[in-house]
Amino acid sequence: MRPATTALRDTDHLEPDAVSEVLELAGAAGDADGAYPLAEHVVLHLRHGGDAPATHLLAREPGGGLVGYAHLDTTDEVDGPSAELVVHPMYRRRGLGRALVEGALAAATRADPAGRLRLWAHGDHPSATALALTMGFERARVLLQLRRSLFAPLPAADLPPGVAIRPFRPGEDDEAWLAVNARAFAGHPDQGRWKLADLHIRMNEPWFDPAGFLLAERGAELLGFHWTKVHGEVHTHPLPSNTEPHHHEPIGEVYVLGVDPSAHGLGLGKALTVAGLRYLRGQGLDQAMLYVDEANTTAVKLYLKLGFARWSTDVCFRRRAG
Repeated sequence: MRPATTALRDTDHLEPDAVSEVLELAGAAGDADGAYPLAEHVVLHLRHGGDAPATHLLAREPGGGLVGYAHLDTTDEVDGPSAELVVHPMYRRRGLGRALVEGALAAATRADPAGRLRLWAHGDHPSATALALTMGFERARVLLQLRRSLFAPLPAADLPPGVAIRPFRPGEDDEAWLAVNARAFAGHPDQGRWKLADLHIRMNEPWFDPAGFLLAERGAELLGFHWTKVHGEVHTHPLPSNTEPHHHEPIGEVYVLGVDPSAHGLGLGKALTVAGLRYLRGQGLDQAMLYVDEANTTAVKLYLKLGFARWSTDVCFRRRAG
């Protein structure tokens, strides 16, 4: 049945008050589900805007409160549009999720005549899977969240001869890091096509700490990196006005780990991972997490050997016309 709300409204711009409403809605859903419903790049786009256009679908109850939201990104010409959606826990089982997906499909078709759409579900909840399958989507990609205790022993991981690790220097290493990141993630466009603006947006986030952004170099040649992140702890910047403080103990993250293809086979991936985990443990943290594509069996094998275990799963569903 159709949800007991006003008609969906779609827009390409959200005012600050609406952004706050969306983040509050996402927080309520995350608390109920145990998994935050929006990806980092979507949250950053909401907070900071940016060059990439997006469509926002808003569903409100008759009294005006926001009870549903979908974010549609139409910028990927290779894989097609992608959407993420969230429904307030008190307004589920009313057809609102289906209405949001239908609205995203209609908006995606305007941008992509082929009618393609990718739908991300964070947490791999059965209800999200059921909705996607009944609407003609199929499971296409799985992103694993792994975690490990930082109290558990860390293995030795010696660096190759002539290679040293040092912290990232903002303003000096930006371009060199982008070049290595592009080569390391050439097969993963979500990460590999970052531009300077993408890097700087994250450098301006409250959690950014250059001391935890580790670079491996041989002479003046950058070979790899391990960018760590701490959730639930403010480092060098005040919280944005529309950001709520974390309500959980801080946890470290293997945020981005990359090795230049020219340095494959040197054991740098393991050495950089261990170095980052040692850094996070030195910050007084007791847990670390990371995200890895289930299809990246080499990385999954490395992380499991280093003591990580599966914590949760995000799923990308894909629908193609025809």
